[in-house]
Amino acid sequence: MIQADLNIILPEILLAIFAMLALLGAVYTSKDKSAPMLTWGTAAVFLAVAAWIGINGEGVNTAFGGMFNDDAFARFAKIIILVSAAAVLVMGQEYMTRRGMLRFEYPILVTLSVVGMMVMVSAGDLMALYMGLELQSLALYVVASIRRDSVKSTEAGLKYFVLGALSSGLLLFGASLVYGFAGTTLFSGIIAAAGEGHAPIGLLIGLTLVASGLAFKVSAVPFHMWTPDVYEGSPTPVTAFFATAPKMAAMGLFARVLHDAFGGVVGDWQQIIALLSVLSMFLGAVAAIGQTNIKRLMAYSSIAHMGYALMGLAAGTAFGVQALLIYMAIYVTMSVGTFAFILTMEKDGQPVTDISALNMYAKREPGKALAVLILMFSLAGVPPLVGFFGKLYVLRAAYEAGLAWLAVLGVIASVIGAFYYLRIVYYMYFGEEGEALDKGKSPVLWVMLMGSAAIMLVGVVNLFGIEAPALVAAETLLR
Repeated sequence: MIQADLNIILPEILLAIFAMLALLGAVYTSKDKSAPMLTWGTAAVFLAVAAWIGINGEGVNTAFGGMFNDDAFARFAKIIILVSAAAVLVMGQEYMTRRGMLRFEYPILVTLSVVGMMVMVSAGDLMALYMGLELQSLALYVVASIRRDSVKSTEAGLKYFVLGALSSGLLLFGASLVYGFAGTTLFSGIIAAAGEGHAPIGLLIGLTLVASGLAFKVSAVPFHMWTPDVYEGSPTPVTAFFATAPKMAAMGLFARVLHDAFGGVVGDWQQIIALLSVLSMFLGAVAAIGQTNIKRLMAYSSIAHMGYALMGLAAGTAFGVQALLIYMAIYVTMSVGTFAFILTMEKDGQPVTDISALNMYAKREPGKALAVLILMFSLAGVPPLVGFFGKLYVLRAAYEAGLAWLAVLGVIASVIGAFYYLRIVYYMYFGEEGEALDKGKSPVLWVMLMGSAAIMLVGVVNLFGIEAPALVAAETLLR
């Protein structure tokens, strides 16, 4: 029995052992001198584990009495988490090395946070959920403030920690209420206690508090207040990490909790998620208009995009979960490319974040400007780019679930949000010519930027076949 359980959680065990061995090895050898090699090695391990999950994962397996799930839904989310984390590590290595920020602890902390994310999307119990969430969060608090000589980075880590503690408190209080009324922490027991549409009021209050704690992790309004400051204050490679893997993990956990534990009372949580979706879409769209710092702009952009993703979750159907997974896969890809470009924004070797620095960028770097244009149009949902199909999926899921009003509001918010993406394109092609940015020399960043843009173009043919695995994952979750 224990052997079978260990086989099911083998990917998490391997990553945890790798993190501990890397820590011991670095401490007792060259410490920070080994950081670049360790970063590349960690990325390679992530990709190897992702490939192993993709090739060997099959069926629906549970470990430790149902506390841990290994199914198609968890595997889909884990592959996206691992691949995006590997991409961000590789992207940021040179940037952090040149600025003396690449400590050997950085890839190790990222590895531990990824282990937490993998536990999150596989959680079948409130205790497992909390363990995964806190392992992820504690590592992220540290990497947010990894630039020790920067007041902004320290402030980002502190804000994230304090507000993260508040959200954990909400989630734990909600979990204790759920346990009190259900008599179990297992999702399978909670869904039985909730019944079909007649859950006790205490259980529903617990659900609301748990949803509030999870909404913080996906930076949904009104639990978004940490996002702009943390995105701006953290080193840019860390910000890129925040915008990708943790978002996928938190959204996967959100879907897992609502459908596995409260799938019988969809009507009770559907309106809560729909409200979070509307508030996030509109605040993200409107608040980003006045931003001139591209990292803060991307923070508000991420809030809006989580609103669109929540639209799929609010549908409460298998197609809604499929739409959510497709949307998150597309969003993570777009974010990797966008942050690859942001990492190249430098003047005299110093990072630049003001979007006015992009004036007439297309004249000096036409190829990169075209790639950014494609990514911005895709983020805005302009057809026929892949980002458009991501939005089309979640809008259709909301409409088919009887939430036509939510789909209409989503379209309106998308039109408003298009302004700030198009403004970046305007600066690049029609702005007033000023001081030129340095020419980016990193082949890794060039590949990430061009690759992401190419996916947004070529993927319109069949979305690279992610529809079928996303459907299988969604049906597995709602089995």
